[in-house]
Amino acid sequence: MSPPDYLERILTARVYDVAVETGLDAMPNLASRIGNRVLLKREDMQPVFTYKLRGAYNKLAKLPQAARDRGVITASAGNHAQGVAMSAQRLGCRAVIVMPATTPSIKINGVKRRGAEVVLHGDSYSDAYAHAVKLVEETGMTYVAPFDDPDVIAGQGTVGMEILRQHPDAIEAIFVPVGGGGLAAGLGAYVKRLRPEIKIIGVEPVDSDAMRRSIEAGHRVVLEHVGLFADGVAVKQVGEETFRLCREVLDEIITVDTDAMCAAIKDVFEDTRSILEPSGALSLAGLKAWAEREGVQDKTLIAIASGANMNFDRLRHVAERAEIGEAREAILAVTIPEQPGSFRSFCELLGSRAVTEFNYRAADPAEAHIFVGVKISTRKEAADLVALLNERGLKAVDLTDNEMAKLHIRHLVGGRAPQVEHELVYRFEFPERPGALLNFLTQMGRGWNISLFHYRNHGADFGRVLVGMQVPPSDEAAFQRFLAELGYDYTDERDNPAYRLFLG
Repeated sequence: MSPPDYLERILTARVYDVAVETGLDAMPNLASRIGNRVLLKREDMQPVFTYKLRGAYNKLAKLPQAARDRGVITASAGNHAQGVAMSAQRLGCRAVIVMPATTPSIKINGVKRRGAEVVLHGDSYSDAYAHAVKLVEETGMTYVAPFDDPDVIAGQGTVGMEILRQHPDAIEAIFVPVGGGGLAAGLGAYVKRLRPEIKIIGVEPVDSDAMRRSIEAGHRVVLEHVGLFADGVAVKQVGEETFRLCREVLDEIITVDTDAMCAAIKDVFEDTRSILEPSGALSLAGLKAWAEREGVQDKTLIAIASGANMNFDRLRHVAERAEIGEAREAILAVTIPEQPGSFRSFCELLGSRAVTEFNYRAADPAEAHIFVGVKISTRKEAADLVALLNERGLKAVDLTDNEMAKLHIRHLVGGRAPQVEHELVYRFEFPERPGALLNFLTQMGRGWNISLFHYRNHGADFGRVLVGMQVPPSDEAAFQRFLAELGYDYTDERDNPAYRLFLG
């Protein structure tokens, strides 16, 4: 079946018994930054918070009644599962969903609430699929493919139908997330039939790029491993039919990393106050990367917000990585002389740049190694800063793209320092505003050596700093006067068991 044959399938798809026509919302903040009109197709606003409901219901609605009476079974990383569960509930048939054990609980609970039976198996969609096939053989239930089925593809294709109806004016490109390829195949088949001048660009994570590799190889490949951050597209092998269609309708596939997806989640929040899951923001991350690469201006670019089923606790990681993904934070390792005043001199070199993180623990009598985060506006600014520091005799290394540094080292800087004598450890809070950290260090400039320093900007009204200072007993009275004059809230942490066990 060739792509044009999908036009009738999409036009006659049964999706609106349960699905809604979602909005095509402008993103003015992002548009002003990248110089193009950016529109977001809000599939996160579906009843199950994902477009997957379209294909699932179209498939179930077109099954013979006898097949529905036997019940349906599917394998899914979560979003298709919720679509099948809701569809089965509406049509009154039994549904069994095999999901990877790594599926976020919010998706598992969403499936259970709609009356479906959940079976957890394996670490990826492919593992779950193999188990679902086995259950089909054992039970005789009808398998509902998450992407490699003409009725499912046609259901997803209604997203493209709505876009062209909602925006009949010129469109430069539509960016589509790609996992198994159902949405890209259906949307692409429809749009290319009616508006072939519109570019259809698939977007995959760098560590789950089965479609890109398959198209390059000329046949479907099987990935040995897939990244699980964007669990909604964590597919080891794309579908046979979706591969055939995507080869014909996709103009290209672009890949993005975790930081870029986190930055895109933040972009959506800033423009809509909505929070997408990683795979839901995947196409927007690709849109931004493509626009920067191509240097396009004043064009209309559309991204699919494909899902919003994310566990709340994952937001900690998203917030941590978003600034790096947007090139708004640089992570540096800087070596400075181990002597009073070095911290302050270093901060003065940073100029007006805001410090987002500052980690240090005394270890060497001659040199201090600092782990520091700095607000930047471009990657070039980070390179220029590193060059400036090295020029001033402070050895600096850019760790912004270093995964070990971002995931682990930033949380591990520290340790015991038995060589440090007369150490006092205090935790301070001070109003968080531009220049606050430098002001804090300036007020501390009394000649006492800093042996420990930890600061991280948490976006709150108050900055929180843990500081170790070497204060001889003879200076204790002067130190107490310093605390009184400082005017900041503080806590003496010398008796804290965490300090005694890990830092003292």
